[in-house]
Amino acid sequence: MSVASLGSRLVPRADTALVAALRADLEAADLTVVAVEDLLGPVAAAALHREQPVAALRATAPDHAGTGPLPTLVRHLLLGAAVDRGALDRALPRLGTAGAERLGLVAAAGRGADDAVRPLIDLRPYAARDAAGAVGWWLASDLGETATGAALPADHVLGVGGASTTLAQVTIRTPVGRTLDLGTGCGIQALHAARHSAAVVATDVSARALAFAAFNAALAGVELDLRLGSMLEPVLGGDAAAFDLVVSNPPFVITPRGDDQALRYEYRDGGRAGDDLVRDLVRDVGAVLAPGGVAQLLGNWEHRDGADWRDRVGDWVDASGLDAWVVQREVLDPAQYVETWLRDGGTTRDRDPAGWAAAYAAWLADFERRGVDAVGLGMVVLRRPVAGHPTLRRLEEQPGPARQPLGDHLAAALAAHDWLAAHDDDALLAARLVVAPDVTEERHLRPGATDPTVVLLRQGDGFGRVVRAGTALAGLVGACDGELTVGQILGALAALLEAPVAELRTGLLPAVRDLVRDGLLRPA
Repeated sequence: MSVASLGSRLVPRADTALVAALRADLEAADLTVVAVEDLLGPVAAAALHREQPVAALRATAPDHAGTGPLPTLVRHLLLGAAVDRGALDRALPRLGTAGAERLGLVAAAGRGADDAVRPLIDLRPYAARDAAGAVGWWLASDLGETATGAALPADHVLGVGGASTTLAQVTIRTPVGRTLDLGTGCGIQALHAARHSAAVVATDVSARALAFAAFNAALAGVELDLRLGSMLEPVLGGDAAAFDLVVSNPPFVITPRGDDQALRYEYRDGGRAGDDLVRDLVRDVGAVLAPGGVAQLLGNWEHRDGADWRDRVGDWVDASGLDAWVVQREVLDPAQYVETWLRDGGTTRDRDPAGWAAAYAAWLADFERRGVDAVGLGMVVLRRPVAGHPTLRRLEEQPGPARQPLGDHLAAALAAHDWLAAHDDDALLAARLVVAPDVTEERHLRPGATDPTVVLLRQGDGFGRVVRAGTALAGLVGACDGELTVGQILGALAALLEAPVAELRTGLLPAVRDLVRDGLLRPA
């Protein structure tokens, strides 16, 4: 795809030769996350993360940082400031301003060295660590509110946000054959997936987004199969049940379906009422999963009329016919939710008091019509059974901090579930277990006491779970070094505590299963 324009706005062109020249110039300028933060300094870098560009503009001004390639490119491509044509020619010696114009990156006022050149897109370095290791690319997206000073247009193509980073970190990175990225946007999830997938298909309802994804893939030297269409539509039919991994940061934002177009953005609004888009994706994604295939997505779901959210989302899971693990990470009341997404689109009370108030009221009224008293935010892991019926149905809340990247932990948890499903209580008693290396034990004693009043098993990895253990469970875990079976340890504990073995078995085996399921204990 090499599209020069879509609608009234330009998009970058994935011209092979010009992109190669751009890549070489960015490498030569050392346009990396580390170099940019070193250039800006901690104060300006921190302010820019808060979307306050003034300090960064001062730090990159020619009279402060000089006219070298790095400050020129940071000022121009990251901060959205105009620069002289001569300065940009020096910063991009292979591509030049003329080549950048042909790629659709900039617009020049003229051909003189002193003529101003303004950026048309945002182009910045990206660095992250997922479950497969460290990555580094450059990513193009539309200029944001920080650069334009205006609210975002409806067809805005978003760069890497918090949700994008979260999904990249929680995705399981086991090598697979085919991966599907639903709602690819600028293509970030597809790029991550290309490192461990033989082939990657990426879809989006926005042709502009696909043009950015094509450009970013070309800049990264990655081949993607890009398809235009809404959610699963572009891959149903011949591609059905063909994907080993599906990832999606879908347009899950719950948006009023009234006449106010100002609230709607293609990157976040899927055009459905309430949380119907996430519901349908959970129920339908199994149609494109290969046996054993996994789907991982982010989503929002409504809490209605005081009912437990697990009941609504559990109905979606049951209709999917898939193994399912849903983790609710955060809950916002309706007003908090509205404020979050109004600010995300660039609407502020200071800039547009009347528009802010009208949109706020419309959003709250939409929630009231459906009896919504809160909105949950979290992640969903789905898996198509290789054979038979689903065996995993887990819906839980984990609001605390997680240790990222989480992909390996989720993969280990799925494997632990399968191991437990294959081991009844007799098999578990015959198994040898070891304590995971990230687990520590905390003992709380009253002053002068010899026996603890509280024993906590604390997980350092994953979700950082904390398990309160009684004397017997703490003793069992402490003895799990792979030498003795669970049954042998129970027998020794029964003798030590002068308790019936059958009573200990009944009380402790469910707790042992939970510890294995959550990764605190592992099969030796």
